[in-house]
Amino acid sequence: MIGYVTLGTNDLPRAVAFYDALFGAMGASRIWDGPSGVAWGVSMDKPGVGVMTPFNKQAATVGNGSMVALVVDSKEKVDAYYRKAIELGATDEGAPGPRGEGFYAAYWRDLDGNKLNFFFMG
Repeated sequence: MIGYVTLGTNDLPRAVAFYDALFGAMGASRIWDGPSGVAWGVSMDKPGVGVMTPFNKQAATVGNGSMVALVVDSKEKVDAYYRKAIELGATDEGAPGPRGEGFYAAYWRDLDGNKLNFFFMG
């Protein structure tokens, strides 16, 4: 259903460095690189995540209630990728742990305040 998501940034070089390191640790790489943003994924025909400066040239802002959830294939990867995000300067929004039956997740905000999570179902 989802082709890609984009997150706004007010500091593109800083955001790109953050996501290069984080998504590189996850095995993803840049699949698109343009003057106003970069996107990462495993291929152009799979869902990806991008960071962009807003098209309208206004300041990027955080969407209240918006969140990007990134699925991984183990609890250990939730823990590891969460730690990597925090190490890179992300802020904690909920440490790794069970969030209901069969749902394990960790919540964090990137350098621009966008909320994301890593989760595992199983």
